[in-house]
Amino acid sequence: MIGLAAIVVVGQFLTLADATAELTTPAVVALALAGAVAWVRRRCNLPSRWAIAGAVGVFAVYAAPIVLSGEATFAGFIKLDDSSSWMAFTDQLLEHGRDLDGLAPSTYEATLTLNLGEGYPGGVFLPLGVGAALLSEDVAWLVQPYMAFTAALLALGLWELAGGVVAGPRARAIVAFVAAQPALLYGYYLWGGIKEVAAIALLAAAVTLAARAVGAGSRASALVSLSLVCAATLGVLGPGGAIWLVPVLVVAVIVAWRTLGPTVAMGRAAALTALTVLLSLPLLWAGGLVPPTSLPLTDPGAIGNLAGALDPLQLIGIWPSGDFRFASVAPLASGALIAAALVAAAVGLVAAWRRRAWATPCFVGGALATAAVIAAAGSPWVEAKAFATASVVVPFAALVGACAVWSRGRRAIGLGLGGLVAAGVVWSNALAYRDVNLGPRDQLAELEQIAPAIAGEGPTLITEYSPYGARHFLRDADPEGVSELRRRRIPLENGLSVPKGQSADTDTLAYDDLLVYRTLVLRRSPAQSRPPSRYRLAWSGESHQVWQRSGEPGAERERLALGSALDPTAVPRCGEVLALAQTGDRLLAARRRPPIVVGLADASYPASWRRVGAPGAPVPAGAGTVTASTRIPAHDDYEVWLRGSVKPEATLRIDGREVGRVRHQLNHQGQYVRFGTVVLEPGAHEVELALGGADLHPGSGGARSPIGPITLSRSDAEDAEIRSIPTSAADTLCGHAWDWIEAEPAG
Repeated sequence: MIGLAAIVVVGQFLTLADATAELTTPAVVALALAGAVAWVRRRCNLPSRWAIAGAVGVFAVYAAPIVLSGEATFAGFIKLDDSSSWMAFTDQLLEHGRDLDGLAPSTYEATLTLNLGEGYPGGVFLPLGVGAALLSEDVAWLVQPYMAFTAALLALGLWELAGGVVAGPRARAIVAFVAAQPALLYGYYLWGGIKEVAAIALLAAAVTLAARAVGAGSRASALVSLSLVCAATLGVLGPGGAIWLVPVLVVAVIVAWRTLGPTVAMGRAAALTALTVLLSLPLLWAGGLVPPTSLPLTDPGAIGNLAGALDPLQLIGIWPSGDFRFASVAPLASGALIAAALVAAAVGLVAAWRRRAWATPCFVGGALATAAVIAAAGSPWVEAKAFATASVVVPFAALVGACAVWSRGRRAIGLGLGGLVAAGVVWSNALAYRDVNLGPRDQLAELEQIAPAIAGEGPTLITEYSPYGARHFLRDADPEGVSELRRRRIPLENGLSVPKGQSADTDTLAYDDLLVYRTLVLRRSPAQSRPPSRYRLAWSGESHQVWQRSGEPGAERERLALGSALDPTAVPRCGEVLALAQTGDRLLAARRRPPIVVGLADASYPASWRRVGAPGAPVPAGAGTVTASTRIPAHDDYEVWLRGSVKPEATLRIDGREVGRVRHQLNHQGQYVRFGTVVLEPGAHEVELALGGADLHPGSGGARSPIGPITLSRSDAEDAEIRSIPTSAADTLCGHAWDWIEAEPAG
């Protein structure tokens, strides 16, 4: 953990300015080589194989939802988009440091200005950025392994802490393995809780190093190591994060006072304080006491993405629920497990006190006291983060207690207590694994693929809600999300703004405001309109299309947008067409074949599924099959889409023939999942969508969202044909379906 702390501290100095930011990775490599040389010269021993086994096991548990999905991705998609900001901070800090000069107005720029520009602590992102640079890999695919690695370091810290009470290395490894994965911390990890995992790992290291620093035979290196960890803790949490360190350091000073005398104790305390402040100068220079996004700290209504304030019992580390925001799935059983954990924790603290292993009660009591202070004064959002950070300490004390009982010869009781705590933790995390939201790798990887092609070709508009595109992947194209942090106003035709989390079709956006953007990144779907005639298709993939405008926006044009939320085409009123013809020399009309929309309001599906909204879109509740009928007008290739998201495996068949099967394709509201292409003959056809239930795959459970309609499309935006019609023949456009019609001005 000291090495990670050194990366944070050194990186904070180098990323203060653009001129030195890119030296961060070479500096870390140089430090690593120097550390390796020192290790060899001092003939240091390797850590215990049991300590390594416990840490590797913790890494495996944290990595399981990603690894077992079969794709490199990240967790927390849709539930919380904070990880997109973490990626933006990492990009900026390692490339240009905290210097934001020269950034063009964009969602990326706004994200940085509102956070890094206001002093947001960036320490936790520096090791991630260094790793991405060394591996030549995008940080999006490394953020989850990095957090899992930090959890493994937490396990090593707990292994050291347990040594004061638990004698056997195997038992210490079990304690560290179970205690490093409490339910609430694991749930935050699956939300992208990068700071919570790092903070408790640093705190465990700080307690261990504080115990060494006050020892009679301690060296100056112990004090330097402790100051590095303290400075790194502030670098992760901000100066206000000192609240987590105060109990530890106060207890350490008291112990030193009693064992080494007041002069030595106060001298070491002064030296530690001075060195920590010196190492934290970049952070103190850049920002305030707390991160800007932590405000309002004391507002009882500030719940963020929570459903409400968390239950304080979640501090115990056992909470069997697929989503920690909600109640336990088995209150009586979880209550019994929590009670067992509390009893075992009390036994563990008593055992530590009797053995004068003050580090254990200091770690447990200090973290709980800090969480209680934050809960008493802070908002529910800040309180929940404090609970997640502190949720390690009770399972740790409980397992120490179980080992203490075992060592006193009461093996059945010790095994029972430890088994109950471990069962509660494993049960809780199995449910979280089942219900996790994983980022759709294919969709996001396309954004990564698009990025180099449009770098410098901004400003760019992303018309779906895509924080990962706007804040990270497309950052070099000056992107703005249509419903994200914006520097320009992107109104709808009715003058209103697109609500956060929503997407917008190009036809619904104010025409002149849309033309400000040279590049458009659109999500492919059967309902997406062809962009205005000034745009040409530049790139097309499975999930996205890139359209670009050549030259300047040009003269303003009158325009008649057609279609609906489900069908981009419609037959215009003839009077509107003739009125449009009065405003220009020619009419440009986009023609495409309308999709076949198979509504599910009257479809057959299980009675346990409920309906929402006026059309009666079904919300799956477990496995089941939706069956609907439709008529096909002509022989053709049809691309088959489902509006909504898919978590467990879904298979779509037409007339019993499989079109495609997909798993864990998550979308924000209004977007589609593509199943494949099928050739169909004219006439009636039966469409069947079979949805599976929760299984051993990560993310196969959890809350479902409405699905439908199913859409069969013969063309998309790139297939639209633009026809040029003289205004004298405007009436020929009447009675036919069009995507849109534009009036071309004179000249």
